[in-house]
Amino acid sequence: MSLSYTTPVSQEGLAAPRRYLAVALLLLAVVLVVLDGAIANVALPSIALSLQAEADNTVWVVSAYQLAVLVAILPCGALGEIYGARRVFLIGVALFTAASAACALAGDLPLLILARFAQGLGAGAIMALAMMILRQALPQRMLGPIIGINAMVIAISSAAGPGIAGAILSVTTWAWLFAVNIPLGVIVLLGGGLLGHVEGAKRKLKAKALLANTLMFILFFSGADRIATAPVSGAALIAASLACLFALLRLERNSDLPLIPTDLLAAPAFRMAVIASISCFCGQMLSYIALPFYLQHRLHMTPVLAGLYMMPWPAATAIIAPISGRLANRFKTSWLCGIGGALMALGLLVAGLTPPDPRGIGFLVGTVIAGLGFGLFQTPNNRILLLSAPKARSGAAGAMQGTARLLGQTLGGVAMSIIFATLPLSAALNFAVAIAAGCTAIAGLVSLSRARYEAAGQPATPHSTGPTRSLVTKSEIG
Repeated sequence: MSLSYTTPVSQEGLAAPRRYLAVALLLLAVVLVVLDGAIANVALPSIALSLQAEADNTVWVVSAYQLAVLVAILPCGALGEIYGARRVFLIGVALFTAASAACALAGDLPLLILARFAQGLGAGAIMALAMMILRQALPQRMLGPIIGINAMVIAISSAAGPGIAGAILSVTTWAWLFAVNIPLGVIVLLGGGLLGHVEGAKRKLKAKALLANTLMFILFFSGADRIATAPVSGAALIAASLACLFALLRLERNSDLPLIPTDLLAAPAFRMAVIASISCFCGQMLSYIALPFYLQHRLHMTPVLAGLYMMPWPAATAIIAPISGRLANRFKTSWLCGIGGALMALGLLVAGLTPPDPRGIGFLVGTVIAGLGFGLFQTPNNRILLLSAPKARSGAAGAMQGTARLLGQTLGGVAMSIIFATLPLSAALNFAVAIAAGCTAIAGLVSLSRARYEAAGQPATPHSTGPTRSLVTKSEIG
């Protein structure tokens, strides 16, 4: 049973020290989700050997999780606004924890894939609502630094994931990769009452809208997975997903609180931050796939050494992220994001297109620059996505933030598959790095175009400018 607190959230957030305990629990839940996504790839060969499965089928251990997050994240954001973010968030943690146990106990591949899908549904709730609960817990002046710390934690978890997985697999079986989630999940559940609670708004989710949302992401994910090997059927599936998107928008065109937050997207600051995020994560995924190939095929490094050479990127991000959170309280976020996008583009060009150096000095310098740019971009951009929405719509804002990240990464993966399928390896690597740099530069330019919507150092929020004023309800506390 979790600790129980029913004190309402004040305008200054939760009282200290409760606010810091709540932030610690949120960060622990985020670490769970990020680590689980980062370690699964490393375990695939061990899973295939243990369960006597074909290697190509084990890829669904990763894909099922990613697909479930995509399917769940927007509905979970809406459910958090209806029933209260804390309630839905803790249900997501409980599902994630139970599914982790099911993964550890799975005796065959279909059961493992099913358990991973359930894990992804729980992760979708955590990702969608963590920012909403964070916003309820803290006064606005603290949000910038804490969002930066959140980005730092994510960067460190992503970087540490493969190493942690390797360490666990060196002493025991792959099942323990999932079993270690259980005590951490239980800690979050026991302390769940420390999180702030705000009553939800009266609203109904349409079954047809939920079905359209689910089909949209399933078709898009399936089409993206096939586009490189079967372009006609892959394109047809993606076209069908776009038809589902059109149907979903029509179904909710008269809704005050739509599943896809068109009310928030109507605000230029929010819309541009979403577009910039998609573009940035597309470039990140392209580079994360292409650069290890560059190290192994052009600099002739071993996979272990290549992994070490990729570490400066997340390390630089972890260093700059909390700093950029503080800078976002003093300077225009559009300029910080613009500089971050430019640095990331420059770093990618230095890392991937400079003449090969056996010691990889140019590569290391480039990845450090790219990592600094990524951290400088992400924290202020996430701040805009969060604070450009009224508190009553923080669930939708957090869900849209996660959707933008996943959509950008999926597009980057699709682009990389097409590049590998159509170009020889040496040309493919150069082209992929150039495209990645272009995507991050576009993210920076889109961010700079947002400057005219910002007051000095502050985001242009929809509820301050009019489009979503009616969304701030009496149930919004603080």
